[in-house]
Amino acid sequence: MKYLLPVLLVSLFAFAGRPQTLPVVDADTMVYDVIRSLGAPERADVMVRPVNGASAEVGERLVVEGLRPKGGKQSAHFTCISCHNIVKEDPVLTDSDPIARLAYAKENNLPFLPATTFWGAVNRETYYNGDYKKKYGDLVKDARRDLRGAIQLCATECAQGAELNAVEMESVVAYLHTLGLKLSDLPDSSVPVDKINAAIDRGGDNSNLIANLKEGYLLASPATFVYPPEDRKAGFPISRERDAANGQAIYQLACLHCHEERKFSFFELGESQFHYDFMTKHFTQYTRYSTYQVSRYGTSPIPGKRAYMPHYTKERMTDGQIEDLRAYLESSATK
Repeated sequence: MKYLLPVLLVSLFAFAGRPQTLPVVDADTMVYDVIRSLGAPERADVMVRPVNGASAEVGERLVVEGLRPKGGKQSAHFTCISCHNIVKEDPVLTDSDPIARLAYAKENNLPFLPATTFWGAVNRETYYNGDYKKKYGDLVKDARRDLRGAIQLCATECAQGAELNAVEMESVVAYLHTLGLKLSDLPDSSVPVDKINAAIDRGGDNSNLIANLKEGYLLASPATFVYPPEDRKAGFPISRERDAANGQAIYQLACLHCHEERKFSFFELGESQFHYDFMTKHFTQYTRYSTYQVSRYGTSPIPGKRAYMPHYTKERMTDGQIEDLRAYLESSATK
């Protein structure tokens, strides 16, 4: 008996100093938090910083309504949701495919927009990728690998609005964390929850497990700038028949998202004969009203009107989809 008490005490202290093997994460845990729990360092550009007055609720109002916490609009021309969704928009998270995205948008009644969704933004590792350096030049340096830099560039250049102060910036970052990916959003082939919990409990080097998780989604949204067709009357050469029904969906989910009742634009569009005729007339021309022109080049701010139209990259709208839009407008125009 005199030997039993020391053994029990040693066992008790050993158990007390060992992490409990209870579940640490579940299907609803944010991927960002899971990766940190597995040992990845906190990203300074993404971590939520405590700032008096900042909150996810303030950030949501800024993103969705463009309202600043002390009153007034961040931009007189746009809100973030003019160009960005705030929900899932790609059915396969590892593939930036505009064809699959349009089908998903039609199924879920989502806008078909020129910019990447904010959903999962905190999980990406670079921003303003690819050819956006051609458009913004050195401004991309502070945005490519810095979420706050990307937000500020979007606020001042893309939205043509005011620079965000500390409260506004930290509020937007906090709100974006509420839009982060959850484990349940990743493919079924991703790492099982029980394996993650076992790895967290065990500790040590989990870099391979972190890499496996990151294989379930894009770490960057690709951006390739493309040109209008050389012959605008002939249009883009595509290997299939143009699909007017597809074009109608693009008109409703893309064009009307901004232009119906001048929601985000001084140029108005609607589902009327006048607009079908106007768009068809200008489609093949070399004017700022040509859909070929604005979809691939966008427009620039003009004196007195700082609002402009951003262009669609190859990853956001295909040549074939533009031809589908043309087919719909031509089929609806006065014969």
